[in-house]
Amino acid sequence: MATTLPLFPLGSVLFPGVVLPLHIFEPRYRRMVADLREMPEGEARQFGVVAIRDGREIGAQSVESVYDIGCTARISALEAHDDGRYSLVTTGVQRFRLLDVDGSGPYLVGEVEFLEESSDTRAEALKTSSTALLLGYQRALAGLRGVRTGGIPELPDDPTVLSYLIAAAMVLDLRDKQRLLATPDTATRLQREQVLLRRETMLIKELRTLPAVDLLRRDR
Repeated sequence: MATTLPLFPLGSVLFPGVVLPLHIFEPRYRRMVADLREMPEGEARQFGVVAIRDGREIGAQSVESVYDIGCTARISALEAHDDGRYSLVTTGVQRFRLLDVDGSGPYLVGEVEFLEESSDTRAEALKTSSTALLLGYQRALAGLRGVRTGGIPELPDDPTVLSYLIAAAMVLDLRDKQRLLATPDTATRLQREQVLLRRETMLIKELRTLPAVDLLRRDR
C-alpha cells in the first residue's frame, strides 16, 4: 500500500536500526522539521532518507537524482535553536521503494511503498560465520588505528538486525552500501556482506591503509 513521506536526500545510506544525528539549517529542511513537529501527538514523526545518485546535498537544485530504495528515519530527539536551526537524533526504521516524487512544494515529498524483510533458515545458518568475519574486519581496522580491541562485543542474534549492523559498520562506498540496502532478503544480504568483509579485511592487511571513514554527523 502506497503512502507519502517527506524526503531527505543524503550523500550516505541509512539502514534500519541505525542512529543518524542531523543538524538542520537549510530553509527547506527547517520547514520539513517544523511541519513534522505540528503532527498530532502520538503520531510517528518520520521522513524518508534516500541516497543521492547524482548531484550534491547542499544548494538549490543540487540533487539531480536519488536511488529508489530508501529508509524511514524516525525522530527520537529534537532541539530547536533560536536561529531556526534544528538538531535531531533519528533512527532508521523501515526500507521503502520510491514510486514517485513531488517537487512542487518547499521540500520533496515521495510516494512510497514499504518493503517487507524475509528471513529464513538460510539466514540463521549464516549468522555465526558472518559474526566471525565482522569481528575479524573490526580487528583489522583497530590494528591500523593502533587501538587495542577489548572483549567480544554483544552482537544481535536476529539475522536481519545483524545484516543491517554489518552494512552500517563497514567502510564502503555509497554504491556498495546502497546495494546492501536494496537486497531483498536477509540471507542474500549476509552472503554479499561476507564477500565484502573478506575483500575489505584482505585489502586492509595487504595495503596497510585505513579506508576513508564516513562522517556520522550530517549537516543540512
